[in-house]
Amino acid sequence: MTEEHTPVSGGILVVGGGISGLTSALEAAEVGSDVFLVERNPYMGGRVAQLNQYFPKLCPPSCGLEINFKRIKNNRKIRMYNMTEVKSVSGSPGNYQVTLETKPRYVNNNCTACNACAEVCPEERDNDFNFNMDKTKAIYKAHDMAFPMKYVIDMDACTKCGKCVEACKYEAIELDMETKTFTLDVGSVVWATGWNPYDATKMDNLKFNESNAIITNMMMERMSAPNGPTEGKILRPGDNKEPESFAFVQCAGSRDENHLEYCSYVCCMASLKQITYIRERYPEAKVTVFYIDMRTPGKYEKFREKVMDDANVHFIKGKVADIIPEADGSVTLIAENAITGEKVQEKVDMAILATGMAPAIQAEGASLGLQMDSNGFVLSDEGMIAAGCAKKAADVVTSNQSATAAALKAIQASRR
Repeated sequence: MTEEHTPVSGGILVVGGGISGLTSALEAAEVGSDVFLVERNPYMGGRVAQLNQYFPKLCPPSCGLEINFKRIKNNRKIRMYNMTEVKSVSGSPGNYQVTLETKPRYVNNNCTACNACAEVCPEERDNDFNFNMDKTKAIYKAHDMAFPMKYVIDMDACTKCGKCVEACKYEAIELDMETKTFTLDVGSVVWATGWNPYDATKMDNLKFNESNAIITNMMMERMSAPNGPTEGKILRPGDNKEPESFAFVQCAGSRDENHLEYCSYVCCMASLKQITYIRERYPEAKVTVFYIDMRTPGKYEKFREKVMDDANVHFIKGKVADIIPEADGSVTLIAENAITGEKVQEKVDMAILATGMAPAIQAEGASLGLQMDSNGFVLSDEGMIAAGCAKKAADVVTSNQSATAAALKAIQASRR
């Protein structure tokens, strides 16, 4: 393990390379601040990179991310570190000392992403980018628009057989890379650590682990994406059946004192959007939506009305109490219709759980000296500033607005 110390007076550290972190870093750098952008994954882009489409224009993630990636490449004020996490923070606004740790990628900057290494690699790993719905080789490119466009080795799957080293004509693979620890002196820190899908296995009644017909909303995004595990085809995992009927379970974990007590803000809109994915591929499929309240904040009422006018989409106001896996691979959802009082049983080929947004920093935030609310969201102070979904559950537009504001606050704090 090697250690370095990089003093930069008045610099800004941005933690998280998703859409909020990218925005904060660019906004600060483009007005002259030195910015360190760190991300724990091998790639930048965060959750947006995993989406098929996102609001407001329902465009693919390449629409916005590629522009930001190009801006980062062209800005010498930004220093970017992947596979890097904050280990400790000390100091005060205008004068923070931050210790970080970079895990080895085992692939250096000579990599051209030619894929020769993966072609000869004999080992496989579950593809976490696709929520384990397919596999990659032990040496892999995270996804088609990965930034940086470099391969990475998962040493938990690698046997160090050396075949990738032999196949690489650019000498890009270094199997002896080590973890590096380094310290930054910065004036402020923007926490743009994003969110994780709420763990569906924690909701026993929804039987996520008991049937391949039950998936999460983020799994649906990956399945619907052209670069996803099924190349954009919506198929039931396990038997690859083309579903003829679907059900969405809203507030799966959200607005529940036993799980996430808050509304996750994006879930209703995400389900309405995913109904359009289904409709594009299966024009006659039947869709049922079980909901508590349909929340379409801001300017999206017309979008909601359009989806709700679809004769093949049926909305039931009621929370799903149980899901029963059936022998034929389908599932039956049981709920009470809150309007009529009737007990409802709906058998479908696929159920999609609209799981909520859990702040990713929740587990380690307190140990890093962050002030946090009872739900694990970061409370900003003068020099430690929350952005995007580290601050609250939010969509992309709101996250970008929050990230721009965070950049301004970070600049002010760093120039104390």
